[in-house]
Amino acid sequence: MTLLVLERSFDPSLDKQNVIDMAIAGGWCFQQHRVDWLGSMLSADGRSMVCQFTSGDAESIRLALGMLNTDLSVLWPATVHDAPETTSQPNVIVERTFDSPCNLDELQSQEDSNQWCLETHNVKFVRTLFSRDRKRMLCLYRGPDAEAVRNAQQQAGMPVDRVWAFTQVGMADLST
Repeated sequence: MTLLVLERSFDPSLDKQNVIDMAIAGGWCFQQHRVDWLGSMLSADGRSMVCQFTSGDAESIRLALGMLNTDLSVLWPATVHDAPETTSQPNVIVERTFDSPCNLDELQSQEDSNQWCLETHNVKFVRTLFSRDRKRMLCLYRGPDAEAVRNAQQQAGMPVDRVWAFTQVGMADLST
């Protein structure tokens, strides 16, 4: 299966119900193109959202989203890298962008060697969505708030573009 990540910005902002309505409205199109919406992460201010989709091929996802008039300018194929042992649900995203391809193992080693920073701020790493070109990364954490995650990342010397808290919206929300 192919995983694609879609990053979106909104003005005016959205709320959780808007995302649910969008998912319901696009359901027929996803079904027609055999695309699975894995869920979305909506920023606390409703201005940013990250959506995850899978399908047998990337073109099916592009077609389905294109039929829904979705801006595809920040759509990228990704791999998923989960924490070895976690039961935490993430609530904060750390965005990272690299000028040249990044070595995931080296970056993970840097964070692992500074694990005390995460522990000090009560932050747990949950998952990384890593672009196939290795120039974009979204790291998902569980923490008290975005500021705690930002502080932990800063103390660990990790590269950071932006840190933001989010609410998860998924298939379970469509039936409520």
